[in-house]
Amino acid sequence: MQIQDQLSYISGYTSKLLRQKFGRGPQSCQATVNQNHLVIYIRGFLSPMEEVLLSQGKNDMIDLIRIAIIKSVLEELKGVIQVTIQSEVCDFYHDWNIPNNSGILMFVLNNPINQENEHIQLDTNVFEAEISRLSALVQKIPDRIILYPISRQILLVERKGILVPIEKALIAKGFDEELRLAKDELEKKYFHREGRFDEMFKQSVVDIFIDWNLKEDKSLMGFIIHNR
Repeated sequence: MQIQDQLSYISGYTSKLLRQKFGRGPQSCQATVNQNHLVIYIRGFLSPMEEVLLSQGKNDMIDLIRIAIIKSVLEELKGVIQVTIQSEVCDFYHDWNIPNNSGILMFVLNNPINQENEHIQLDTNVFEAEISRLSALVQKIPDRIILYPISRQILLVERKGILVPIEKALIAKGFDEELRLAKDELEKKYFHREGRFDEMFKQSVVDIFIDWNLKEDKSLMGFIIHNR
């Protein structure tokens, strides 16, 4: 199969898998790959049970349910991706924007996939400075920031060395999920409300997703830009 056919297959398989696990599939599911990252952007995905919880303002409960169920989805998708595009998945991340009814699955690949995608154009120095500024407001300036352009619509940002000593102590005592929920709410609030990203991209930012590999002290962010 050509790469676009492979991505279409992965998108379709993801929709089917989500429907099996949650009782309702997404309205759209789009897979994009470039070099060592495969991204699946999901829209219109809220199960009947989650709709009830959302109406009651229980967003944290929705997050906990998705974290529990999505792990099995990601494990199965790892095998599908490996067979389909002949590249092993060495790490994966996921995040959901419940108010926007959207989500993202981000896979780190062992072998690069060369795909000729147009990339987002921006001043990388200014952008990295903004990432550092916002990170410092809630924790610390990252030791390292790496940008991964995926397409004209998607940019991934990896931050390494972001945890402060109190966070590391909580992780050591087994409070990973509690810390993850707290960081999710706090970081998103600052990156959505305080960031000057529309100005930098010269387009509106539709979604900002954030997930963490707490044990390795790193984070992967996904910026979804309005596709004109």
